Amino acid sequence: MPAPATGVVATGITATRTPLTGWRLWRAWPGNLASLWRRSLRFRTLLVTIALTAVAVTVACVLMALWIQNDLFASRREQVLDDAAQARAAAQTTLDAAVQSDGVQLQNVMTLANGTLTDRSASDLIAVFRIGPPVPGAPQDFSTYVGGFDTLLTEGMRERVRENPDQQIWQSVALPTADGDTVPGIMVGQQLSVEGVASYELYLGYDLSNAPQTLGFVQGTLWIVGIGLVLLIGGIAWFVLRSVTTPISEAADTSAKLASGELGVRLPVRGEDELATLGRSFNAMADSIESQIKELADLSLVQQRFVSDVSHELRTPLTTIRLAADMINDQRDDFDPATARAAELLNAQVQRFETLLTDLLEISRYDAGSVQLELEPTSLAHLAEDVIGSMQQLAEQHGTDVRLVAPGGYSPVDMDPRRVRRVVRNLLGNAIEHGEGRPIVVTVDSDQQAVALGVRDFGLGMKPEDAERVFDRFWRADPSRTRTIGGTGLGLSIALGDAKLHGGELAVWSELGRGTNFVLTLPRQSAPLTGSPIPADPGDDSIAAVDDLGLTQPIRVPDPGARSATGHAKSDASAKGGAS
Repeated sequence: MPAPATGVVATGITATRTPLTGWRLWRAWPGNLASLWRRSLRFRTLLVTIALTAVAVTVACVLMALWIQNDLFASRREQVLDDAAQARAAAQTTLDAAVQSDGVQLQNVMTLANGTLTDRSASDLIAVFRIGPPVPGAPQDFSTYVGGFDTLLTEGMRERVRENPDQQIWQSVALPTADGDTVPGIMVGQQLSVEGVASYELYLGYDLSNAPQTLGFVQGTLWIVGIGLVLLIGGIAWFVLRSVTTPISEAADTSAKLASGELGVRLPVRGEDELATLGRSFNAMADSIESQIKELADLSLVQQRFVSDVSHELRTPLTTIRLAADMINDQRDDFDPATARAAELLNAQVQRFETLLTDLLEISRYDAGSVQLELEPTSLAHLAEDVIGSMQQLAEQHGTDVRLVAPGGYSPVDMDPRRVRRVVRNLLGNAIEHGEGRPIVVTVDSDQQAVALGVRDFGLGMKPEDAERVFDRFWRADPSRTRTIGGTGLGLSIALGDAKLHGGELAVWSELGRGTNFVLTLPRQSAPLTGSPIPADPGDDSIAAVDDLGLTQPIRVPDPGARSATGHAKSDASAKGGAS
């Protein structure tokens, strides 16, 4: 049914699904993934689950790595400080227990204390510096690092060691290696004292190069576990989604088949869970729909048979009545005026009744699908001229001038001329009846794919909602308007059926105050129509523009030898000579 608009065109639309481009072409991946994202609930849910899981695992691994790193450094620092404290205490005990007299003995005691530091400490970097000015007989400074501790110690750390004799001062440093590289380390500073002689700065350097290795191993383990966890959760999500979405996919496929007319399809029901309940409910709904559709189909078949049978049965008595009515009508001059008028009315209504029965029989054939076309090559332009000539008397009775404009449509096209002529007669008859005595323009044109005929009147026109229903059976835009040419209300419905039977279309445009335009389009071949040579919307035409066409003239038939073998629309245009 046409859609409500200023121009109403009946078109057929076929839904097609474009296949995905091959995955082997990497350039097509973004489009394929986007299409898969839109069409697949399973892919979309799985991708979201994996993405959120990956984010969560990444955040957890980063936080755990930072926590382990901080904890590993803190633990190592506490071990270093504890080791340094024990080594310092042992060295101080050695210094306090030694018998000190002259400088040589003091130096020997310091050497013994340094040996104790080396034995009791895990550090290979040991340095002892005297605090304050030189003292006679005081032991000399000691260092195990030939490069000099001054390059490893900051002045701030040394100042704090001197000011805090009872505290441990530590600082992170870069310790040099034998190959000239550096490794992370901790330098611990504290004081040693030689009773009655001097105080010394004690520095112990500890190598922490094994801590990054341990941290790297832990972080690598975390990332491996995290990736494995993401893959595991992805596999679990896929398995769960598959168990849930497979019944949904089956329901979608079954619904599509049911919508396409396969009423016998049903969902397989497994188990007693919610999905099984959904499947049973769906099957029950499908059973109900199938039974109702079958009932409606049986009822429709009964109605079709009833209409067909009644129409056939009425033809015999109607023929008798028609003969009797014709005899009475022929003798009406011998009757009194009232009886003569009754005879005229009887004859007219019997003719209308016969037309109605003919239309009902035609409609029943369409409903039963038993209509067959009798195709033969026919020129649509010549057919239109014949119909206009046959209805010239009716047009003159209504004071209407019918004008034919034929830019194309002369080359023969396979069609059923009887049915196409009936369509044109119906359209032209409606235009004459509702054209308000104004000019009517019949246009015939063609292109490579189709031929078309338009019937344009400049009458009252219709509202969009009326134009939408113009092809309904027995529908009238204005029920109070009388039919002057005996229409049955089935003509446009039959005309639409004839157009579709040819693989064509019948479109209508109408606007209040501007009139109506019907366009019949027939394909040259069996291919679907992609357009019409004549637009349904006539644009900004007016009666003034129609007056420029002049009066109707007979079509000048062109010389067949002068026509191109391949011409269709082009050769037609060369034969028109303007308005005809």
